[in-house]
Amino acid sequence: MAAFSSTGASSEPVRVTIARGDGIGPEIMDATLRILEAAKVDLAYDEIEIGENVYLAGHSSGIKPADWDVLRRNPAFLKAPITTPVGKGYKSLNVSIRKTLGLYANVRPTVSLTPFVQGKANVDLICVRENEEDTYAGIEHQQTPEVVQCLKLVSRPGCERIVRYAFDYAVANNRKRVTAFHKANIMKITDGMFLDVAREIYAAEYDGMFKFDDIIVDIGTALLADTPEKFDVLVMPNLYGDIASDVIAQVVGSVGLGGSANIGETVSMFEAIHGSAPDIAGKKMANPSGLLLGAVQMLQHVGHPAEAAAIQNAWLKTIEDGIHTGDIYTEGTGYSKQLANTDEFTDAIIERLGQVPTSLPVADFSSKVETPTLAGSAQAQAERKRYHAPQAVRELHGVDVFAFMDKRDPDALAAALHEATKDVEGLELRLITNRGVKVWPNGLPETFMTDHWRCRFRPTEGPEGVVDASAVLDVINKVSRAGIEVIKTENLFLFDGQPGFSLGQGE
Repeated sequence: MAAFSSTGASSEPVRVTIARGDGIGPEIMDATLRILEAAKVDLAYDEIEIGENVYLAGHSSGIKPADWDVLRRNPAFLKAPITTPVGKGYKSLNVSIRKTLGLYANVRPTVSLTPFVQGKANVDLICVRENEEDTYAGIEHQQTPEVVQCLKLVSRPGCERIVRYAFDYAVANNRKRVTAFHKANIMKITDGMFLDVAREIYAAEYDGMFKFDDIIVDIGTALLADTPEKFDVLVMPNLYGDIASDVIAQVVGSVGLGGSANIGETVSMFEAIHGSAPDIAGKKMANPSGLLLGAVQMLQHVGHPAEAAAIQNAWLKTIEDGIHTGDIYTEGTGYSKQLANTDEFTDAIIERLGQVPTSLPVADFSSKVETPTLAGSAQAQAERKRYHAPQAVRELHGVDVFAFMDKRDPDALAAALHEATKDVEGLELRLITNRGVKVWPNGLPETFMTDHWRCRFRPTEGPEGVVDASAVLDVINKVSRAGIEVIKTENLFLFDGQPGFSLGQGE
């Protein structure tokens, strides 16, 4: 199990990088910093500029190159939301920071505030989202005039790391259940790996410490929207976690109430889950709760649990007392008593520092591990060595050749491919698909087709055959020389004799 640590008491303040962001970002950052100062939290700040102005100044990642050094030297980064300019060529700053700094775990706690905020009652769950892989690798291509692709990349080490993080979190905080969300019934290799890793690690290392189960993401998300109180800790791949965590936040009250932590081995980032909301920027309408709760997670992470609890309790007391910003204010319930702007809401929290809620659960982080982290570089190295590297025998089996052809005639394409590759030894055309649907042999005329064709070549000797790389290259060269435009190829491998690729219809 991963070790857990905090910085503990120190004569030096913890240095935190801050960025005010765009839209409502500066307003909610000012509010959050005012509350941290009023709570007398011993922090020092290094401020950097990120977001729209940096993008428009020519930095396509949204951050100046020199500011990476600032991020790397401080253990925590408190980030307000930013605006990414519309148009091609601009990379997501969040994705860039998470991947560059290795912020592999996104942790979003969600707790009901009923009856003071309208939403589902009795919810207390944690969503742990893998933060670096999946479709968020950001590898996309336009391959033909009609077809684009996005690669979904999943690694076994990435799965192991996020699963262990979620399991360690459950153990450290006496949670009773961890549920893995997946779509392994369709994506049998990528999501299948994630699910297999979760089951294997639970059985080998955590069995009996808590209950583990899994659920397909579509019905799982539906149940989250309907009965979120039935869940405890969730762990899921990147895309599903992004969607599900926002669903959870909304059904308990407002996305504006959600904060999140992005945990790495040496640096972690804390933020609100909502966007920059430029339509209300400068109007003092913004709810600073999301960024404030991100800061509460940050304080626990850097060793200030008492201050974290004091701030959260003051915030809860403010909610209880009915002082609400517009996104959670509800007429006629008796629970919203004052429609507060950003400054008024912030002042109310500061006035209640030292108080605790009377109806909502009192925050006490003295024994709670909100963001489990590795204790240091030596342990981080030891943790990495725990990753399981399967020693499978990998053999080349064939190739998928992706071709561009505007004419919707798979039989004509198959005939041309047969003619072009008739002299290739050991490989033969077995299958043509269009958008993943078999169109040759024995395709159906009802199948809708585009200009993007996957042409699968497999060994003539059968499903267990292996070939030399020269045969694959021979296929590609001869197809190209025949005037068939090759847009991409994907080698097919067997691992311990089992296909490392999804099978088409009839294979």
